[in-house]
Amino acid sequence: MTSPFARFSAILIMGGCVVGASFRPACAESATGGVTFSRDIAPIVYSHCVQCHRPGEVAPFSLITYADVRRHSHEIADLTHDHQMPPWKPAEGYGDFTGARRLNEQQIELIQQWVKDGKQEGNPADLPSMPEFKSGWMLGEPDLVVRMPEAYTLRADGPDQFRVFPIPLNLPKDVYVSALEYRPSNPKIVHHTLFFLDNSGMARELESESTDRQPGYAHSGGPGFVPSGGLGGWAPGVLPQFLPEGVGRPIHAGADLVLQTHFHPSGKIEKEQGVVGLYFTRKLPEKILLSMPRGTRKIDIAPGDKDYVIESTFVVPNNVELEGIFPHAHLLCKQIQVTAALPDGTTMPLIWIKDWDWNWQDFYHYAHVLNIPRGTRVTMKFTYDNSSDNPHNPSNPPQRVHNGEQTKDEMALVFFQILIDRSAADRFGMLARLLRRPASSTKDTPSRSPSGVVQSPAQ
Repeated sequence: MTSPFARFSAILIMGGCVVGASFRPACAESATGGVTFSRDIAPIVYSHCVQCHRPGEVAPFSLITYADVRRHSHEIADLTHDHQMPPWKPAEGYGDFTGARRLNEQQIELIQQWVKDGKQEGNPADLPSMPEFKSGWMLGEPDLVVRMPEAYTLRADGPDQFRVFPIPLNLPKDVYVSALEYRPSNPKIVHHTLFFLDNSGMARELESESTDRQPGYAHSGGPGFVPSGGLGGWAPGVLPQFLPEGVGRPIHAGADLVLQTHFHPSGKIEKEQGVVGLYFTRKLPEKILLSMPRGTRKIDIAPGDKDYVIESTFVVPNNVELEGIFPHAHLLCKQIQVTAALPDGTTMPLIWIKDWDWNWQDFYHYAHVLNIPRGTRVTMKFTYDNSSDNPHNPSNPPQRVHNGEQTKDEMALVFFQILIDRSAADRFGMLARLLRRPASSTKDTPSRSPSGVVQSPAQ
């Protein structure tokens, strides 16, 4: 069976990305001729594709020139028509997010018509200016760049591995981070990476005690110590974004950045030495961003079950400002839907991903912060397909699947990005601890398969 990483490489063929510069919308077919690349298609490609499809970036080929785009025109037409590209998973109407990579129907039709018309180049004078890019970093040059001190060597096969790598930051004073950009050197073997902060020195001590003569130390679950903070995470599809103005994540002086990376062997010996770019706020932020994970560990999916559903709920214990959301599951998941039932009886849709794809996960930031009042009941609904009809199923024949961190396991998590006043960060600790209780403390509703058999997920 094709590995998820091979599928990831294939889907990158049209890995659309947002560019900060703006271009005029693609115009309709003119009365003087058919759709042309220079006038109609180039603005779409430059706005949605070339951030990744240019030399030195993650996509496997460039889409800078007319010849480039013509060469891949049928792939472009097929994948945009099916809404696979640009990769943007939230369903329209279920959350208003910044940086949406969704093409509108007019743009999709223009691409279709251009191919039907014979892929004309048009008048070169109509070609818009190519967007300017700063170095190799998507967000421009970071304030601080750090790298894993040594490359880690991953064995060719066997189970997934979890490795923790402390990286000294050597910061003499407290700073606040407005963005983080992570660049794995070998993304095909990286399932995901989480970013912790350590002011205790414990991560370095655990590394010194490791006996396998490799950088870092082995540890699954948490990083093996109590973090002094965190900076989020990375998975395939996650693109770096700046936090809203006036918002930051704190790093205390003397902290180490600690990477916990989940590796997936590729069939041959591989090396990885990731690099991290940190972007600092220019002034003290008014708000602090915290990530609160919720979900369930109660997953028990029988082989062949095509429609296994879990509903997990929790009640918000205090008024919160919701800045963003990050759903997470593995390869069997089909849909993730999150809704909030407010105390006044109204329902607020938070996100709905109807065609979940592990290869394209992202942190979704709301265009406007959502005010979630105390007493709101949040429901997270996860749907899975553990049949042989699921092309993403890593097991053939299908096997029983439980919660776990291996690629063949499953998860049901949502990370809620909430804002608090910087001045209130200390007294907010009680609420943070409450929301950080183990995910199994949420209320989970047994699901029914299409056959009507009740399934009670087990811990």
